[in-house]
Amino acid sequence: MSKDNHPVIFVGAGPGDPDLITVKGQQTLRHANMVIYAGSLVPEAVLKWAPVKATKISSASLDLGEIIDKIEGAFRGGMRVVRLHTGDPSLYGAIFEQMAALDKRGLPYQVIPGVTAAFAAAAAIGLEYTLPEVSQTLILTRIAGRTPVPEMEALEGLAAHQASMAIYLSVGFVEKVEAILKKTYGQDTGCVVAYRVSHPDEKIVRTTVGQLTEVTRSENISRHALIIVGKVLDVTAETLEHKSRLYDQHFSHGYRE
Repeated sequence: MSKDNHPVIFVGAGPGDPDLITVKGQQTLRHANMVIYAGSLVPEAVLKWAPVKATKISSASLDLGEIIDKIEGAFRGGMRVVRLHTGDPSLYGAIFEQMAALDKRGLPYQVIPGVTAAFAAAAAIGLEYTLPEVSQTLILTRIAGRTPVPEMEALEGLAAHQASMAIYLSVGFVEKVEAILKKTYGQDTGCVVAYRVSHPDEKIVRTTVGQLTEVTRSENISRHALIIVGKVLDVTAETLEHKSRLYDQHFSHGYRE
C-alpha cells in the first residue's frame, strides 16, 4: 500500500440517532473523502459528520461488485473511504462478503463497531437483559424468511431456552413469530416491539406474546422493528427479588471485603 493510500474503514453508524455513533466513528467520518452508506437504513442525519465536499453514495441500488468497484477506485485515487453501515456492521450487516472481496483485491480495511438496535431499545425502555436468576443469556436472532437460517438455529429451538431474546428482521412474519413464542414463552410473557428506535419517529410498544400480531397491526408496524421477548420484561421494581452479588454488602470480592 502506498503511503498515499488509506485503509477502507467500515463504520457502524448506530441505530439512527446521529449522536449515537461512536466518537471514533464520528472522527473517521469527519476526514472521509467518500462515504458509501446503506441508504435504505442509515438516516442521512448521520452524514452530517462527513465533510460537505465529501462524495456520498447510497448503496441501496448497488450490488456487491459495484460497491467494491467504487471502493477500489476511490482507494486507488488516494481517497479516504468510509463504508457506513447501520447499527453494528457485524450483525446482519453483510460485512464479511465485502471484506472477503477487498482481501481478494489486496485492499486493506479496518472496522469500527457501532451500537446495535437491541441495546438502543434496552436503553429506551430501561431494560436489563440479564437479570440474576431470571435470565443470564441474550439471544440475537431472526426468523427464516427470504434469507434462510441454519436448521439448528431455527427460532423454535432457540425460543425453547426462554432466554432474553431480540428478534431482528422478523416483524414482517409476526404471525409466525407469535405462534412460536406462544408455545415456548407462553402468551402472557412480556414482549416489546421497538420501531425505528432512536429515530425521530421512534415507537416503543409494550405488549404480551399473545397480543403481538394484533398490536403490530394496529400500530401499522410492518418493517424496521425489533421484537424483544423474555421474562425480564415482566420484572418490576416491586417484583424484583434477586439482585446482583456485585453490590451485595455481604458478598466480598477482589475490590471489597
